[in-house]
Amino acid sequence: MILPYNDAYFMKKALQEAEAAFEKDEVPVGAVIVVKDRIIARAHNLTEQLNDVTAHAEMQAITAAANFLGGKYLHDCTLYVTLEPCQMCAGALYWSQISKIVYGTKDAERGFESMGAKLHPKTKIIGGILEEEASALLKEFFIRKRNRN
Repeated sequence: MILPYNDAYFMKKALQEAEAAFEKDEVPVGAVIVVKDRIIARAHNLTEQLNDVTAHAEMQAITAAANFLGGKYLHDCTLYVTLEPCQMCAGALYWSQISKIVYGTKDAERGFESMGAKLHPKTKIIGGILEEEASALLKEFFIRKRNRN
Protein backbone atom coordinates (compact mmCIF):
# COMPACT_ATOMS: atom_id res chain seq x y z
CA MET A 1 0.00 0.00 0.00
CA ILE A 2 1.33 3.44 -0.95
CA LEU A 3 0.72 6.15 1.60
CA PRO A 4 -0.65 9.36 0.07
CA TYR A 5 1.50 11.48 2.37
CA ASN A 6 5.15 11.29 1.43
CA ASP A 7 7.92 13.73 0.57
CA ALA A 8 6.75 14.08 -3.05
CA TYR A 9 3.18 14.80 -1.96
CA PHE A 10 4.21 17.64 0.36
CA MET A 11 6.79 18.99 -2.10
CA LYS A 12 3.96 19.32 -4.64
CA LYS A 13 2.19 21.52 -2.09
CA ALA A 14 5.34 23.62 -1.75
CA LEU A 15 5.51 23.87 -5.55
CA GLN A 16 1.96 25.24 -5.55
CA GLU A 17 3.20 27.98 -3.22
CA ALA A 18 6.15 28.63 -5.55
CA GLU A 19 3.71 29.01 -8.44
CA ALA A 20 1.76 31.58 -6.38
CA ALA A 21 5.01 33.53 -5.93
CA PHE A 22 5.67 33.27 -9.69
CA GLU A 23 2.24 34.79 -10.39
CA LYS A 24 3.11 37.72 -8.08
CA ASP A 25 6.45 38.27 -9.88
CA GLU A 26 8.32 37.04 -6.82
CA VAL A 27 11.22 34.60 -7.06
CA PRO A 28 9.25 31.33 -7.17
CA VAL A 29 10.13 29.63 -3.91
CA GLY A 30 7.43 27.94 -1.89
CA ALA A 31 7.35 26.22 1.48
CA VAL A 32 5.06 24.19 3.69
CA ILE A 33 5.62 22.96 7.23
CA VAL A 34 4.13 19.64 8.21
CA VAL A 35 3.56 17.92 11.53
CA LYS A 36 2.03 14.43 11.72
CA ASP A 37 1.07 14.50 8.01
CA ARG A 38 -0.79 17.79 8.47
CA ILE A 39 0.23 21.06 6.82
CA ILE A 40 0.35 23.73 9.52
CA ALA A 41 1.98 26.51 7.47
CA ARG A 42 2.09 27.51 3.80
CA ALA A 43 4.19 30.32 2.43
CA HIS A 44 6.02 31.71 -0.58
CA ASN A 45 8.49 34.50 -1.20
CA LEU A 46 7.09 37.97 -0.54
CA THR A 47 10.28 40.06 -0.65
CA GLU A 48 9.07 42.32 -3.47
CA GLN A 49 5.50 42.69 -2.27
CA LEU A 50 6.56 43.47 1.32
CA ASN A 51 9.75 45.30 0.32
CA ASP A 52 11.53 43.12 2.89
CA VAL A 53 14.69 41.12 2.19
CA THR A 54 13.82 38.75 5.04
CA ALA A 55 10.42 37.77 3.60
CA HIS A 56 11.67 34.46 2.19
CA ALA A 57 9.23 31.54 1.96
CA GLU A 58 11.00 29.72 4.79
CA MET A 59 10.89 32.72 7.13
CA GLN A 60 7.18 33.24 6.45
CA ALA A 61 6.52 29.53 7.05
CA ILE A 62 8.53 29.44 10.29
CA THR A 63 6.53 32.36 11.69
CA ALA A 64 3.20 30.84 10.65
CA ALA A 65 4.10 27.43 12.12
CA ALA A 66 5.32 28.92 15.41
CA ASN A 67 2.09 30.90 15.68
CA PHE A 68 0.05 27.77 14.96
CA LEU A 69 1.96 25.72 17.56
CA GLY A 70 2.08 28.51 20.12
CA GLY A 71 5.85 28.23 20.60
CA LYS A 72 9.14 29.00 18.91
CA TYR A 73 10.42 25.44 18.52
CA LEU A 74 9.41 23.32 15.56
CA HIS A 75 10.14 19.90 17.05
CA ASP A 76 8.62 17.01 15.09
CA CYS A 77 8.04 19.34 12.12
CA THR A 78 9.26 19.02 8.54
CA LEU A 79 9.89 21.95 6.21
CA TYR A 80 9.32 21.26 2.52
CA VAL A 81 10.86 24.01 0.41
CA THR A 82 11.41 24.14 -3.34
CA LEU A 83 14.90 25.68 -3.15
CA GLU A 84 17.72 24.90 -0.74
CA PRO A 85 17.51 27.49 2.06
CA CYS A 86 19.98 30.38 2.16
CA GLN A 87 22.21 31.02 5.17
CA MET A 88 19.71 33.51 6.69
CA CYS A 89 16.92 30.94 6.55
CA ALA A 90 19.29 28.22 7.77
CA GLY A 91 20.03 30.35 10.83
CA ALA A 92 16.34 30.75 11.60
CA LEU A 93 15.80 27.03 11.01
CA TYR A 94 18.70 26.28 13.34
CA TRP A 95 17.11 28.30 16.14
CA SER A 96 13.68 26.78 15.50
CA GLN A 97 15.22 23.32 16.03
CA ILE A 98 13.15 21.96 13.15
CA SER A 99 13.40 18.19 12.90
CA LYS A 100 13.67 17.78 9.13
CA ILE A 101 14.21 19.85 5.99
CA VAL A 102 13.30 18.52 2.55
CA TYR A 103 14.24 20.71 -0.41
CA GLY A 104 13.70 20.47 -4.13
CA THR A 105 16.65 21.95 -5.98
CA LYS A 106 20.09 22.93 -4.76
CA ASP A 107 21.26 26.55 -4.77
CA ALA A 108 24.93 26.11 -5.65
CA GLU A 109 25.78 29.79 -5.09
CA ARG A 110 23.59 30.95 -2.19
CA GLY A 111 22.42 27.74 -0.52
CA PHE A 112 23.28 27.18 3.12
CA GLU A 113 25.50 24.19 2.32
CA SER A 114 27.69 26.07 -0.18
CA MET A 115 27.83 29.07 2.20
CA GLY A 116 28.97 26.86 5.08
CA ALA A 117 25.95 27.59 7.30
CA LYS A 118 25.06 25.00 9.91
CA LEU A 119 21.73 23.58 10.97
CA HIS A 120 20.77 22.15 14.34
CA PRO A 121 22.70 18.89 14.85
CA LYS A 122 19.45 16.89 15.12
CA THR A 123 17.94 18.30 11.90
CA LYS A 124 17.75 15.78 9.07
CA ILE A 125 18.21 17.06 5.50
CA ILE A 126 16.96 15.53 2.26
CA GLY A 127 17.55 17.21 -1.09
CA GLY A 128 16.46 16.58 -4.64
CA ILE A 129 12.74 15.89 -4.12
CA LEU A 130 10.94 17.00 -7.33
CA GLU A 131 14.18 18.75 -8.25
CA GLU A 132 13.40 19.02 -11.96
CA GLU A 133 10.03 20.72 -11.36
CA ALA A 134 11.45 23.17 -8.83
CA SER A 135 14.44 23.99 -11.02
CA ALA A 136 12.29 24.44 -14.16
CA LEU A 137 10.05 26.99 -12.43
CA LEU A 138 13.05 29.04 -11.26
CA LYS A 139 14.68 28.90 -14.72
CA GLU A 140 11.46 30.03 -16.41
CA PHE A 141 11.11 32.92 -13.97
CA PHE A 142 14.62 34.24 -14.60
CA ILE A 143 14.38 33.79 -18.38
CA ARG A 144 11.21 35.90 -18.35
CA LYS A 145 12.89 38.50 -16.13
CA ARG A 146 15.85 38.82 -18.51
CA ASN A 147 13.59 39.07 -21.55
CA ARG A 148 11.57 41.93 -19.98
CA ASN A 149 14.64 44.02 -19.26
